[in-house]
This record gives sequence, C-alpha cells and structure tokens, in this order.
Amino acid sequence: MSNDQAGQGVNHVQGGSYRVALILITSLFFMWGLSYGLLDVLNKHFQEALEVSKAQSGLLQAAYFGAYFVVAVPAAVFMERFGYKPGILLGLGLFAVGALLFIPASSAASFALFLFALFVLASGLGCLETAANPYATILGSEEGAARRLNLAQSFNGLGSFVGPLIGGTFFFSTAANEATGAVAEVAGFDGVRITYIAIAAVVVILALLIARIPLPDIRESDASTQMQSLPLSQQRHYVNGVITLFFYVAAQVGLGAFFINYAMDHWGSMTASKASYWLSVAMLCYMVGRFVSTALMKVIAPRVLLAWYALVNVVLMGVVVSGIPVWSVIALVLAFLFMSIMFPTIFALSLERLGSRTKRGSSYLIMAIVGGAIAPSLMGWIADNSSIEQAFWLPMGCFVIVFWFAKRGSRVV
Repeated sequence: MSNDQAGQGVNHVQGGSYRVALILITSLFFMWGLSYGLLDVLNKHFQEALEVSKAQSGLLQAAYFGAYFVVAVPAAVFMERFGYKPGILLGLGLFAVGALLFIPASSAASFALFLFALFVLASGLGCLETAANPYATILGSEEGAARRLNLAQSFNGLGSFVGPLIGGTFFFSTAANEATGAVAEVAGFDGVRITYIAIAAVVVILALLIARIPLPDIRESDASTQMQSLPLSQQRHYVNGVITLFFYVAAQVGLGAFFINYAMDHWGSMTASKASYWLSVAMLCYMVGRFVSTALMKVIAPRVLLAWYALVNVVLMGVVVSGIPVWSVIALVLAFLFMSIMFPTIFALSLERLGSRTKRGSSYLIMAIVGGAIAPSLMGWIADNSSIEQAFWLPMGCFVIVFWFAKRGSRVV
C-alpha cells in the first residue's frame, strides 16, 4: 500500500466509517474474551466427557497459551512486512479454522484433536492481540486513545463473563436415572460442537466486514526515531516485568481452570452447570473491578493499587487453601475482582522509559503469557496427587511475586 493510499484509508476511517471501524476492532476484544471464558468450562467438561485427569485437562490451557508463545514473533514479523490489517485477517482466519476443527474433534471424541483445535484457534488470537491494541489507540483523536483502549479491554472482560454462561448452558445437559428418578448432568459434545460452529460463523462475518472497511496502514519505521537506550536485558524493571507477567498469567489461568472443580468440592450440592454460572460471577467481578480501579487510579498511584490488590489476593488464597466450605468459594470469586488491573498495570509499568525499544519489549511481554500454559498442568498434578486445595499454593506464590514487583521490582533505575 502506498503512502497516499494509507493516508486515504486514515481519512476515510476518521470520516464516515470511523465508528464502524472502531466497533469492529473492539469486537475482537470481546471475541477472545469469550473464547477464554469458554476454555475454563471446557476444562471441567472434558474431565467428565473424556474421563481425563485434572492434570491432563490442564493441557487445554497449555495448548491455548502455548500458542501465544509460539506465534508472537512470527505474527509481529508478518505484520511488519504486510501491515496490521492483513495480520488481523490472518488471525481471524486461524480463529475460524480452529473453531471449525471442533467438529471432527467432537465427532471422534478425541482429546488430542481438541488440543490441536485449541492450538490453532489460540494462534489466531495471538495475531489479533498483537494487532488490536494499536488499532484501538489510533482510531480517533490522540487524547482519547487511552479511553478507547480501556473501553476495548472492558469488552474483553464482558466476553470472559459471557463465556462461562454459554458453556454452563450448552456444554452440560441433564438426564434422569430410570431406576432412581434422580437427575444428573451429562457432559456431551453436541453443545460444544454447536457453540464453536456459531463462533466460527461470527468470526467469518467479522473478517468479511473488516476486509471491506478501509483501515489505516500503521506500520512504522523506527529508523527516524531511534533513541539511545540500554538493551532490554539491562533494563531491570523491564526484565522483572516479564518475569512477573509470566507468574501473574499463571495465577489467573490456574484460578479459572480449576474454579469449577473447587466450587463443586466446597459448596454442598454444587453442580458443574451452577459452578459455571459462579465462574461468570467471578468474571463479572473482574470486569467491574477494571472499571472501578481505573477510576481509583486518578487518586491512587498504579504501583500502590497493584501492591494492595496483590496483598489482598495473597490473603484470599490463604482462605482458598484452608478449604472452608462456601467461604473459600466466595474468596475465590473475590480474587478475580482484585486481579482486574494486574495484567495491564504490570504491562504498562514494564514498558516505562524503553524509548525506541518499546515495540520489541511489548512482543516479549506477550510471550510471557506462556505462563498460562504451565500452571494448570502443574496445579492439576498437585490436585491429583494431593488435594485441590493444595494446588492453590501455586497462585498464592504468584501473587507474592506481583506484590514484590509493585513494591520494588517495577522501579526504574
């Protein structure tokens, strides 16, 4: 695309189709939030439908977040060469293909095929995450960039809230025992298949709409803006940030992956379907926490708020590990409220004063999401060999690391 064509694209987007473009880009945040919300319900579903252990079910998160690690650099190279719009379309294409792969996976009832489908789907999401953030910031005035990005991220929280509701409604059906008349939940594959076919259809529609909307080409050249700065490996606050983000994502994904298992074990006659709805309540707390905490940051420094939230979550994990009936489940729900600001705040503090190395630094931070691929399998192994309560020592340790980063590790020296 020539500079003139790119300029025409920018003018057109900022003109009559600006709002449409912003809505389409914001919808991407909702879609990967929805996908993540469904993932935690699939974890419990496959334990029942495919009779896999908790450790094996943790491989779902390993495939999902491992794809982010694998695709981050190739996606960045692709977009540097061809632009962000082709990158978005590539991401949507992989997203749709991964969703459609749930059809043969569910027909064969193959856990391995489900893992492959999730890997392909998450590879598409990795492309989308790399592209959507900068688009959300440029589609309008410069002074409104932060507000637009926060709005888009809030829709990510909305998708994470809706996902467990959909999974709880369609992934589990009820069946009556002829001998006893008791009603039990059955984990079949019809609901999974229909859900992901619907997702694929929506993604294809989004891709067609985005293909028709003239979006600006925002590839940039660093040659004219090079700034003298230390290598990333010598920027202590940045290195600490990458490490902290790895452990934070491990904690977040681990909490979601075994939320349903924990709730069913610690709240009377809780069923998988009802526990899925409680997971949606947790995601709602996560979304509300983001709105409220963003407002609090006007009067409280982000580092201070991050430290307090991390400390509260350490205490809440102590309640979870104690296994107190009902109250431990409520503590687990509240942990999502205090996780709300952690990812974006760690991300932002890590990038402070990186100058021309900010773009490269961002890509490595995205790769740190691989922490979410490791924690569920490890927590599942602990749960299988000890108890589900003991598995939550791991996220407690992760929140201790977040607290340290907020207090000391994030200081620019």
